[in-house]
Amino acid sequence: MTNAASSLNISGMRQKTAAIVVIGNEILTGKSEDKNASFLIGEMYRLGVALRRIVVIPDDVEAIARAVRECSEGFDYVFTSGGVGPTHDDVTIEGVARAFDREVTRHPELEAMLRGYFGEGIDAARLRMADAPDGSELIRGVDMRWPVLAVNNVFVLPGVPELFRKKFESIRERFRAEPFHAHTLYTREEEFDIAPRLDQVAAAHPEVDIGSYPTFTRDDYRVKITIESKEQAAVERARDELLNLLDAALLAQVD
Repeated sequence: MTNAASSLNISGMRQKTAAIVVIGNEILTGKSEDKNASFLIGEMYRLGVALRRIVVIPDDVEAIARAVRECSEGFDYVFTSGGVGPTHDDVTIEGVARAFDREVTRHPELEAMLRGYFGEGIDAARLRMADAPDGSELIRGVDMRWPVLAVNNVFVLPGVPELFRKKFESIRERFRAEPFHAHTLYTREEEFDIAPRLDQVAAAHPEVDIGSYPTFTRDDYRVKITIESKEQAAVERARDELLNLLDAALLAQVD
């Protein structure tokens, strides 16, 4: 797709990676709550894509261009959220264009769609929605009136959460990769006490990701441990070794 490289697992399996660029002064000032990144975190995981970066930046053309360029070069997929519309602070299209040294032009297909939809009522503000970086691709999704705009490996999505979700869901299957495999263990041992054993298993199984998450508000367990990899057998090997090291009498649950 571009020169963005997928990460390579120890097992040799290619792992697709992604980044999210959230754009909007209203997010940075707290006027609006970002819901799109949290939604996409779950979607990427379920699709088997490793989300590696989330960037939140203002409505600034240079900031957008810089963030999009860096993410495009470093990851397989980049999703932008916000800054797409008819007002003065909607500068995402210009920023994405600048990231790839392209001009912003009137996309003929988008213009035709807009004219067909608005008819005689179309004006300059509505026609601005047909502006796109030169050479952009229109991705038509399932049950969607308006296509998703893509430039190289960058997918431009609106900031309104309902529209963001609908547009992403219409194209989500194009991003599906090998799934993640995971097991979760819950123990009543303290994290300080199990840390050396977690270190031991992590060192012996570099092909898996091991996470340790203590809680101070529950009575049924003290630490949640996750074991995750693209390789199911690797997860099971690490899980079995960890089960042998943990105090069985203090195990609360194993998923």
